[in-house]
Amino acid sequence: MKISALLLALGLALTACNAPQNTAVSPTPSESSATAQPVQNQSKSKALVVTTVAPLTNIVSNIAGDRLEVKGIIPEGTDSHTFEPRPSDADLLSKANLIIANGLHLESPTEKLAKASKPQKTNIYELGSNTITESQWIYDFSFPKEKGDPNPHLWVNPKYAEAYAKLAANQLTQLDPEGKEYYDKNLKNYLQRLDALDKVTREVVASIPAKNRKLLTYHDSWAYWAREYGFQVIGAIQPSDFKEPSAQDVAKLIDQIRKVGVPAIFGSEVYPSKVEEQIAREAKIKTANTADDELPGTGSANAIENTNPQHTYIGMMANNLRIIAENLGGNPKLVDKLNTTNVVGPTATAVTTTQ
Repeated sequence: MKISALLLALGLALTACNAPQNTAVSPTPSESSATAQPVQNQSKSKALVVTTVAPLTNIVSNIAGDRLEVKGIIPEGTDSHTFEPRPSDADLLSKANLIIANGLHLESPTEKLAKASKPQKTNIYELGSNTITESQWIYDFSFPKEKGDPNPHLWVNPKYAEAYAKLAANQLTQLDPEGKEYYDKNLKNYLQRLDALDKVTREVVASIPAKNRKLLTYHDSWAYWAREYGFQVIGAIQPSDFKEPSAQDVAKLIDQIRKVGVPAIFGSEVYPSKVEEQIAREAKIKTANTADDELPGTGSANAIENTNPQHTYIGMMANNLRIIAENLGGNPKLVDKLNTTNVVGPTATAVTTTQ
């Protein structure tokens, strides 16, 4: 029995000596890396970036490409100002490595839920709040200063969209340092597209008679665009409480339109309203719908999942330019030169250098 015990001990010792020496021990939860730490060696899963409105999702996706998973939390066609995230959205937000929002008070309920959903510190980056200073905020018809919420629609201005793309690239590189070269390349290509959009926008505006460079919209989302391109926003149909205007408000708008002499007013794809048609009918002018956060056609705002080449931020702005030009006496054909597709994903097309 002593000999058998000795042999058994010797066998166990030999087995231990021959065991692999590079076996790693899984860290305890307290040793795991915190949220928003750089992601490395992600061979099995991609880091998750959660965004908010569709234009932001598309801009970020054009930089992230296929290295990261980008998901927008606000459904297209939804009023982003009154959007209340569902309880099920808490799970998505809790899993996010990075949350990219617009800021300027647009997504306060979503940011509040994100902070409540994550046990560790939530990494939320606001593109708009890091693009302009508070002194550059615009308060207007839909966003009066006494209510405290500035107009948040910076992305409608292509120059600010360029800033968004640069800021997003920086955030994605911090999240995934190994992808820096990839993100830099996508950013360079995408900035070319945005620069072309800016140039075409200026050409379209120049084609519109100066007396017609005035906007009256249903929801006032064009303030930063107008400031950049020399338009005047003369009013908004939708009151600041996001309800339908009163009969008195409608009468004032009709009088204003007649005095100013604009040939058309612009409604919204997201805010269908019979009031807009009533105003146009009584003022004897044209009406058309524009979009500020709903991309044309159908498809996912995520560039990698997108199978519709027009379902992009640039595609949305190209449609808007055509509609504005057609109704205010400009040349909509100038928009035809724009490449509205993504720079990454299944519908991506080559980027050509413009002179």
